[in-house]
Amino acid sequence: MGETQSMAFQLGFNPSIRAAFQGSMVTSDGGLVLVRELDERLGFGKIAAQHLNDSRAKNSQLPIIDLLRQSIYSRLAGYEDINDAERLTQDPAFRLIGSEKIWDRGAALPSRLQSFETQMLADEHNFAGLAALNRALIAKAEMLDARQRVVLDMDSTEIPVYGEQEESAYNGHFESVCYHPLLLFNRDGDCLASKLRRGNVHSADGWEELLLPEIARQQQHGKEVAFRADAAFAKPELYDALEQRGVKYAIRIPANDNLGRDIAELLVRPVGRPTHKPRVEYKGFLYRAANWATARRVVAKVEHHAGELFPRIGFIVTNLTGSCREVVRFYNQRGKAEQWIKEGKQAVKMTRLSCHRFRANEVRLRLSLIAYNLGNLWRRLALPAKIADWSLTSLQQRLVKSGGRLVQHARYRWIMLAENYLTRELFGGMLRRIAALPLPTG
Repeated sequence: MGETQSMAFQLGFNPSIRAAFQGSMVTSDGGLVLVRELDERLGFGKIAAQHLNDSRAKNSQLPIIDLLRQSIYSRLAGYEDINDAERLTQDPAFRLIGSEKIWDRGAALPSRLQSFETQMLADEHNFAGLAALNRALIAKAEMLDARQRVVLDMDSTEIPVYGEQEESAYNGHFESVCYHPLLLFNRDGDCLASKLRRGNVHSADGWEELLLPEIARQQQHGKEVAFRADAAFAKPELYDALEQRGVKYAIRIPANDNLGRDIAELLVRPVGRPTHKPRVEYKGFLYRAANWATARRVVAKVEHHAGELFPRIGFIVTNLTGSCREVVRFYNQRGKAEQWIKEGKQAVKMTRLSCHRFRANEVRLRLSLIAYNLGNLWRRLALPAKIADWSLTSLQQRLVKSGGRLVQHARYRWIMLAENYLTRELFGGMLRRIAALPLPTG
C-alpha cells in the first residue's frame, strides 16, 4: 500500500512483508550459465570465428560472437521474438554469457540484433558459415563416439506462415500456407543439416543436397552409414545413390495391389475368437517396381487387431540382411526424428519465421537449429542418467528457467541461484561432466 523512501512497498495483507524492484540484478534464466560452460568446452567461440566474418568497423561495441550467442541463447531460453531483447539487454544471465564488453554495458537491443540476423548473417559467406558452424559443433561431440555405424534420418515438416513471406505457398497435404523445410538428423537427435524450401515442394525435394555430402563426410572418417526415411522418400534415384555408395537403408514404400498379392496369405483373418494382443506377422520377398532397374528386398509387416475389420499393413524396401523383425525394429526408430522436430518447434521456436525476405527466414531457421543442437548436446553430454531422457522443453522449463541474483564484488561476480529442480548437487554434477569431456584442444 505505502511506498517508503527506499522504494520498497508494504503489503496490506501482511505488514511484515516488503516488496522492492531490482530487476537489473535478477534473472529467470540462471541455468544458461551451464550451457555457456559446455559452449566453452566445445570451443563454440573459436568455431564461430573460423566460419563467420564481421564486416563492421573494428571499434564495434558488440563483438559478433556476443551477438551470435545472444541470438542462440535467447531461443534456447524460449524467447521467440527479437523484441524480447529490449528486456533481456540488462538481464544478468545474458550479460554474463557474453564477453567482458557486455558485462557492464548490457546485451544488444532489438534494432542491433535485427540487423545482425537479417543483414550480417544473410551475407553469402556468413549464411554458408552458419551451416558449417552447426556441423563443426556436432563434429566435436562425434569425437567422443566410438560407434562404427552412423544412422541418418531424413524428414520434412511444416512451418505455417501468416503474412506475405517470400517463397511461402499453399501445401495441400498440410492444408496451410507454409514453408516446407527438409531436415537431416543422426540417431542421437543432432540436426546435421537443413534446407528451407517453398511450401508446395515435394517432401523429398533436394534430398541429395543434404544427404550425399553427409554420407561422404562420414565415410571419409571410416564410418559405416545407414539411412532411414518414410514413404515420401521412396524414390528409385535415392535407392540407386545409396547402393552405389554402399549405404544400408530401410525406407517405407506405399502399398499397392502387386505388393498385396505377394502377402495375400497374411491378409486372411485368423480363425477363432481374436485375442486382445495383436497378431503380428512378417514376410520378406524380392520385388521390382516398374520404374526400378533391379529387384530389391521388401519386408512386410501385417498386424491383426481385435475389433478392427482390416489388418494394418506396412512395406519397407531395404538392403539390410537381418531378419524381417530386425528390419522393422530398425525402421521404427525413425519415429524419433518426428519427436526431435517437435522439440525444435516447441522449445527453440523454429517455426518463428516472420521476416518478409526468404533469406532472412533461412537465417532464423539455422539459428534455431544451432540453439536446438546446443540444447541437445547439453542433454547428451552433461545430464545425469536419471534425467537424460528429458525433452528440451523440460530442460528449458526446469533447468534453464532457474531464478538467480547477480551480486558483484571487487574481483568476482556471483550469480546466486534459487534451488528447485536445479539443485546444488545437480549443478555441480553437470559441471564435472562437462569438465571431464575428453575433447581435444584447438
